[in-house]
Amino acid sequence: MILKMESKTNLVKRFALKGPLILAPLSGGPSTPALVAAVSNAGGLGSLGVAYLKPEAITREIQETRQWTSKAFAVNLFVPAKVPAVDEVSIHRALKATHAYREELGIPDPVVKPPYGENFDLQFEAVIRERPAALSFTFGLLEKKYLDECRKQNIFVIGTATTLEEALALQDSEVDAIVAQGVEAGGHRGIFSTEAEDPNVGIFPLVEMMFAKVKLPIIAAGGIMNGQGIAAALALGAQAAQLGTAFLTCEEAGTSKPYRQVLLSSEKKKTRLTRAFSGRWARGFENRFMQEIDTHHKEAILPFPIQNSFTRDIRNKASQTNRPEFLSLWAGEGYSLLRTMKAAELTEILLSEFEEARQVR
Repeated sequence: MILKMESKTNLVKRFALKGPLILAPLSGGPSTPALVAAVSNAGGLGSLGVAYLKPEAITREIQETRQWTSKAFAVNLFVPAKVPAVDEVSIHRALKATHAYREELGIPDPVVKPPYGENFDLQFEAVIRERPAALSFTFGLLEKKYLDECRKQNIFVIGTATTLEEALALQDSEVDAIVAQGVEAGGHRGIFSTEAEDPNVGIFPLVEMMFAKVKLPIIAAGGIMNGQGIAAALALGAQAAQLGTAFLTCEEAGTSKPYRQVLLSSEKKKTRLTRAFSGRWARGFENRFMQEIDTHHKEAILPFPIQNSFTRDIRNKASQTNRPEFLSLWAGEGYSLLRTMKAAELTEILLSEFEEARQVR
């Protein structure tokens, strides 16, 4: 039974939302200015995932989003990773494990060398110049100098935690709010450590623990697909819910054609955690690449972010040639509840469902 709860939480008031709904960042393709703006215009808080973009592209994406909406939206980055050293033996092993896939796709073996990602300082400067309403981040703690600059620019800062311990560390670092990311969530897990096993804490126990021990606003994320789920999260102490998978099949999403086909397919499928694509734990649909790498070549997976850079050519070619068996098909556990429509319509439906659910005594 869902208890009646307050719909106008502090987060809702802060961003002048119609209800406690936040779009997950969806970095890596699905995130588009049109999607973010549609959610914000309909009363949620859109989030623009720019973690893989160059600084000039970040500027373009934020400015384009502003052409579509005058409402508040967030921008999401990844905490800069310490790039581990890899030896020639590890690189050779990784190349050998993936050579057959590249041969099948008609692409050459890559040269494995840094940089393996974008320059975080330049990305951050691009975000700061555009002064979005909020900056969210994942994969650890942001250094104080970045948080201080956000405060100076009146940018609300949102961290990501997968355990109570991570949440308390974020609170100590003085962020403004925390996403409680349950193990049900699709895409990359926000675990601080690149080496640790996944803590496997579900969204609702995580929200309950954080509500009991953390003083900051909590945003629930992981497997939530409808207004009833949003209401359940708020009943346990969250101030908003963050939904990602629910928006992957919206018209405005940049989800690739083969990715959409799998999401909407009636074929039996399941999600699970893997490090095969990026070197970090992430939840997606099990496919050939995931199965074969995890089963036969687990020792060949390079550490994050090297593995992410290393498999990008495979994923790009697979997207171009409609080969979902080689794609990172990120999805949360609630995928069977997907709805295909415009993002504004889905946002309105979700908020309407939430209002109905929250009034049930």
